[in-house]
Amino acid sequence: MSDDGADAADASSPTDRAYAEWLDALADGDGFAVVCPEGHGSLPPRRVCPECGSPELSREPLDETGTVETYSVVHVPSPRFAADAPYATAVVDFGPTRLTGIVRDGGADDEAPAVEIGDTVAVDVGERATDGERLVVFRPADGEPPTEGE
Repeated sequence: MSDDGADAADASSPTDRAYAEWLDALADGDGFAVVCPEGHGSLPPRRVCPECGSPELSREPLDETGTVETYSVVHVPSPRFAADAPYATAVVDFGPTRLTGIVRDGGADDEAPAVEIGDTVAVDVGERATDGERLVVFRPADGEPPTEGE
């Protein structure tokens, strides 16, 4: 039996497959953005730049760390995130583009992660506690290894 990510990618739309492939690259430490000649960055799948319309897109590596631009702590989640609460969703600047994901800081499960605007974080792929689906995860960029199972 193959892993859940591959099964989901095989049975879904091209957009979902492209996102699954991007998550795979991110998990392997090869995160990237697609960037036009003007420097506008976005995430795949893209055929043209969403800002200027250029069809000339190149795959550019994401910075190793990013800066938290904004965040929101959720204490009363939707059912898809019930077992993850409380959690913080953050928007982080990673050079050519911004990513949105969940902050995990290795603290107690019943406490919201400690995050502030301006924090430096690293990006990874984790799993939602509620259903095990993969998602973008940010961790403090302090050199500490990620906690197993997150």
